[in-house]
Amino acid sequence: MSKEYYGSVHKELLDEDRSLSEKYADIVVGRKGLFRLLKYELIVALCSGVPGALGFWLRKVFYPRLFAGVGRGVVFGRNIVIRHPGRIWVGDNTVIDDGVVLDAKGRGTEGIRIGRHALIGRNTILSCKDGSIVVEDYCNISANCTVLSETEVRLGAYCFLAGNCYVVAGGNHTFDDTETPIMFQPSVTKGGIRVGADVWLGAACVVLDGVTIGRGAVIGAGSVVTGDVPEYAVARGARQLKILGKRGE
Repeated sequence: MSKEYYGSVHKELLDEDRSLSEKYADIVVGRKGLFRLLKYELIVALCSGVPGALGFWLRKVFYPRLFAGVGRGVVFGRNIVIRHPGRIWVGDNTVIDDGVVLDAKGRGTEGIRIGRHALIGRNTILSCKDGSIVVEDYCNISANCTVLSETEVRLGAYCFLAGNCYVVAGGNHTFDDTETPIMFQPSVTKGGIRVGADVWLGAACVVLDGVTIGRGAVIGAGSVVTGDVPEYAVARGARQLKILGKRGE
């Protein structure tokens, strides 16, 4: 594939002129230097899969050496996948459960910022593609959720995402050029996703790019959110989101 189509980190990994070690360092560590790579490999190898109290202790001691910033009392579960840890910040007393993916891949200074007393549930994926993800204080993201960002995703304080939610900012491509594979055509974004404080997304909700969900709103399970939702609204709908009313009325 011609290099003229390369732009994102993922596409650069297809460059045939680069070695496997260079590609691995780019996708995992995100910073050049043999010392950084060896430190990452050693800490992950020694700590990632260790069960029980010993594993919690090892990760508590050594994982903060990988991240840009880690507060006090953070709990790291087993087999967490960490990408570009120098772009990840975690606040005090937050829990990162087993099998979580924290992928802050990108070239800028932004990445993943998780506030205090948050919970990132088992097997949840937080993934940047040159974008940013902000999870504010006391946010609870349940198991098997996916949050992807090519621009910005912001989840307000006390947000609650039930299991299997899918939140994606970006991920759209133009497809006018039939001679070029769609994945190599320019990405189109609508400005990211902003979810206000104290919002509840029911199980398996999908939130698409460009959406703002107001403070205190409740979205029913299985809904597909393609437009803005006002504060304290109660809404649901798989084909077309319908405002059913407001809390307290």
